[in-house]
Amino acid sequence: LVGGRISKINQPYQNELILTIRANRKNHPVLLSADPTYPRIQTTQIPYVNPAVPTNFAMMMRKYLQGAIVTDVSQVANDRVVHLTVTTRNELGDAETLTLIIEIMARHSNVILVDNQTGKIIDVIKHVGADQNRYRLLLPGATYIEPPKQDKQDPFTPNTDFHTLVTDYPNEDVLAKQLQQHYQGFGRDSAQQLAADLHQSGDLDHHYQAFLAQFDQPQATLITLPNNKTMFAAGPFDHFGKATRQFDSLSSLLDFYYADAAQRERVQQQAGNLIRVVKNNLKKNRNKLKKLEKTLANTKQADELRLKGEILTTYLHEVKRGMTEITLPDYYHDNAPLKIQLSNQLSPSRNAQKYFSRYQKQKNAVGFVGEQISLTQAEIDYLDNIQTQIELASPADITEIREELTQQGYLKQHKTKKKQRSSRKPSQPQEFTASDGTPIFVGKNNRQNDQLTLKTARKSDYWLHTQKIPGSHVIIHSDDPSDQTLTEAANLAAYFSKARDSATVPVDYVQV
Repeated sequence: LVGGRISKINQPYQNELILTIRANRKNHPVLLSADPTYPRIQTTQIPYVNPAVPTNFAMMMRKYLQGAIVTDVSQVANDRVVHLTVTTRNELGDAETLTLIIEIMARHSNVILVDNQTGKIIDVIKHVGADQNRYRLLLPGATYIEPPKQDKQDPFTPNTDFHTLVTDYPNEDVLAKQLQQHYQGFGRDSAQQLAADLHQSGDLDHHYQAFLAQFDQPQATLITLPNNKTMFAAGPFDHFGKATRQFDSLSSLLDFYYADAAQRERVQQQAGNLIRVVKNNLKKNRNKLKKLEKTLANTKQADELRLKGEILTTYLHEVKRGMTEITLPDYYHDNAPLKIQLSNQLSPSRNAQKYFSRYQKQKNAVGFVGEQISLTQAEIDYLDNIQTQIELASPADITEIREELTQQGYLKQHKTKKKQRSSRKPSQPQEFTASDGTPIFVGKNNRQNDQLTLKTARKSDYWLHTQKIPGSHVIIHSDDPSDQTLTEAANLAAYFSKARDSATVPVDYVQV
């Protein structure tokens, strides 16, 4: 990257910046992520969709870094801080040196542009005021202060400190913690691997130097842990598990490892308010459904009210004003005694009339309550489906789901410029290819599902959907798919559904 020119700058997501650096006749997209969960710096081959309107931070980076030449890329004292130094010219044409600082520190991660001459911050991707951090003010115009330094040994300089640590801490886990506390740049994984190596028989110096040598020529390795989860490392860290796959570079490994997880994180960030709205409306409608079902259960007593009214009318001569109850023979059930509650404030005929009125009211309510139950259940099904779509969505799909919820009245309408709306291309159903080459399409939101089923699919194609489970519409673009293709399409329908983690998922299929 050194010597390359920054040709493009984009901020596809709130905490991520992509610099396209043109070097050695190639474009190198460099991802600088200050994501609180997945912070990192790497080159990436994943295509990112940029917002129609760039953020203020992106505009500021373009102003100062567009066309700048990268003169140095360095790591600060083996720490999780990288300095990307560039030379450029200001508005007056004078040469100036700027440093883009990437701090990879979990939720404190940040990307900061600093003027080398003044030491002032030009802009920062996450503003941190005095109320958040009294030691470091990370705001435009503030003087940049480095993160607190830790007084630790540089592991790459000649030393024999590890000899003492191995002697003092024979327990491997304790040794790992001590290595992490004593040396710069050691994470938990690397410290545990080095501790395991130092506990092997043989020369300690050889084990130590061999471990560090891995970082000069890293082997990007994906490792499967005993619990079937995966981790990545710069070498075959055999202490943790079996190396299952190696990559050409650390960046390609990070692309593979973080592709799905980072996307889910971005969806969570972008769709936070959508998730809350859907959950709240689901809760409200489920409570409403319970009340309606309870009301419907009560309306089933309507016939009993009519029966009591008729029996009261038949034996009206036996009913006296002031009674609170009376037991009369139920001629509908072999004259079995039937206790009937009365109001001592009403006449006998008014008591009978009251039962008939309650009967008529509940009878009329049956139709209304039944209709409300159907409408409420339909809304629950719709919201359940939307919730599944959000869980399966890519960041690009969230915009369409947001628009749909706005149109349906779940979200408030915000005024947007027509040009901005029209500049965004609608997202397309995801396309897969079966083992025999047959195209399979998957819709991941209602708009895509409608487009796929009603417009894209031919009458001879096959449509698949999980049985009575919210999920995506799947179309097999073939009039005679093989059993293998049907199985693969059914697997896609199951995966892109609410039951994706279930052992077995029923899937219906039919010709369009």
